[in-house]
Amino acid sequence: MSRRHLPTLTAMQCFEASARHLSFTRAAAELSLTQSAVSKQVAQLESILEHPLFRRVRKRLQVTPEGSLYLSEVRKILAQVEMSTRYMQSYGGQSEVLHVTTLPTFGARWLIPRLNGFRFRHPNVYLNISNRVEPFDLEEDHVDVAFFFGHGAWPKAECIKLLDEEMVPVCAPGVMPEGGIADPLALTRLVLLQSATRPEAWHDWFAAQGTYTEHSYHGPRFDTFYMSLQAARAGCGVALVPRFLAEEELQAGQLIIPWAFSLTSRDAYYLAYSEHKGEVGKVKGFIEWILERLGESSGTEGSGARTDTLSAADTYRNFWNG
Repeated sequence: MSRRHLPTLTAMQCFEASARHLSFTRAAAELSLTQSAVSKQVAQLESILEHPLFRRVRKRLQVTPEGSLYLSEVRKILAQVEMSTRYMQSYGGQSEVLHVTTLPTFGARWLIPRLNGFRFRHPNVYLNISNRVEPFDLEEDHVDVAFFFGHGAWPKAECIKLLDEEMVPVCAPGVMPEGGIADPLALTRLVLLQSATRPEAWHDWFAAQGTYTEHSYHGPRFDTFYMSLQAARAGCGVALVPRFLAEEELQAGQLIIPWAFSLTSRDAYYLAYSEHKGEVGKVKGFIEWILERLGESSGTEGSGARTDTLSAADTYRNFWNG
């Protein structure tokens, strides 16, 4: 269908109002149009769709099955247009939107606590943050900054290493047998909680200690580390998670580390931005803010990660300051 044969927003508004009131007259009054104008818009819409949207029964309207199906889609479209319009109106002429993507638990546990105060330094930059776990193209998806876990490479992008990942087992205090455990394999009796994004995690953790168990891949599987942490807190088993993501529960005593062995992951957490966006003020300001917050961290991510972060921050500043 060519663009000239697509229905207008006015036609969709007339249809939606008519379907809600079951009256062209009442729809016209709501939209400040004439009854004939509303009727004409609906007729044009029916012509484009090649389906009747209403039945006229004794001077009253009834929505057809085709009309009910189309009505649900029209309402979604009109709601999205209204939301997008209000979204832009709230920013004003001098404002910019910074589109950021992050991993779900990383965003909730690590990123968001470090955003407090950013608005005061950059009052005209509005953050739009979303979760992404699947690969995507920064340019095609109009993403300014992406936080990801990997090897430190992203097509057509600059990457800055933020921190390493130290995987540790965690469980609720109440599930630990009295007297503790004598070896890592004893954890298999507590149920191994699996992470959908790290299917090899338990196998690698056991292998690093020279042990093997057929239960490495057995157990409930969860989409995010946050869900794994919640399951561990509820006593469902033992989760293998990045230590910095579980720090809140560990400090509160809601979770414990049943076996004191940590495995440093081969990959790490990075920040990525398109090569040509490094000079854009809103992107540059946000990256500098994040690197400053890392430099101020208390070190719960590990001393190695802190050293790498400060080095990355210095490199970034030196690059742009000449």
